Amino acid sequence: MSSSEEVLWVEKYRPSRIDDIIDQDHVKTRIKELLALSDLPHLIFFGPPGTGKTTMALAIAHELYGDSWRENVLELNASDERGIAMIREKVKEFAKMLPTVKAPFKLVILDEADNMTPDAQQALRRIMEMYTTSVRFILLANYLSGIIEPIQSRCSLFRFSPLPKDAVINRLREIASKEGVKIGEDALEAIWEISQGDMRKAINTLQAAASLGGVVDEEAVYRALGKVSPLRVRALITEAIIGDFSKAVREVMSLISDEGADPLDIVRIIHREVTSSTSQLKIPEELKPKAVYMVAEHHYRLLRGSSGELQIYGLLAKLRRLLRESH
Repeated sequence: MSSSEEVLWVEKYRPSRIDDIIDQDHVKTRIKELLALSDLPHLIFFGPPGTGKTTMALAIAHELYGDSWRENVLELNASDERGIAMIREKVKEFAKMLPTVKAPFKLVILDEADNMTPDAQQALRRIMEMYTTSVRFILLANYLSGIIEPIQSRCSLFRFSPLPKDAVINRLREIASKEGVKIGEDALEAIWEISQGDMRKAINTLQAAASLGGVVDEEAVYRALGKVSPLRVRALITEAIIGDFSKAVREVMSLISDEGADPLDIVRIIHREVTSSTSQLKIPEELKPKAVYMVAEHHYRLLRGSSGELQIYGLLAKLRRLLRESH
């Protein structure tokens, strides 16, 4: 491990140039067109967490102000300071000041803007009208519906999509290489399963697993997150479906009740076992759609609040019967 392990890798490897941002090509192209015109409207970036919204906003700041970006940018987390006082005191005072470099305006970045109160958003709308010549706003939100229509109508809207699997895994490989971390393919797959297109979560998971020392494998990833060992769960799944069902059920009960394993994590591992071509279950291709439907049904029931243990037992019993009937 390098001496930089005290530093958050997600910040250390955050791109400062628009072209270096992963994926989101439709957003990058349009933003560069707007910057080339030496003007920029107010912007709203919305989409799932970890898809590059904050990174894009900071890259725009670097593009506009260079090394002087910090004194020309006001960056606030609107979920921490949600009220009208924040808008009137901090944002309004900042909007009155001229930029310190040869730029036509200063920049306000409001993260999690969809968490602002309606009154604060109304005050923000008025500031956007009053100081349109001296400041531009970039609002970052997970859900566009949380931002009032009058603000939406004053902004250009850009939707950020979840990052594709190849882009996430390639970025993780790059970071691991730079940090001198050995990482296996099974670990990369596990991080992808956990992050699902959230790059921030993926990088933080990699750093947490690397901090344990040694080679980062699937086991290390789950141990770093305090989750149940997938190797152990896979062995129990195999035992329940093609071996001693009663023994496996007792082990699952111990995992959930004594060790605090999350039934949702177990269901996700079952799903990977059912669909994997290398699984010891060896489910015939023609039965996989039916098996996946069973997993999805019990996953839905868990999300609706059903008993975790009962849903796991029922799912394993159905899969066991499905394989027995096929022989």
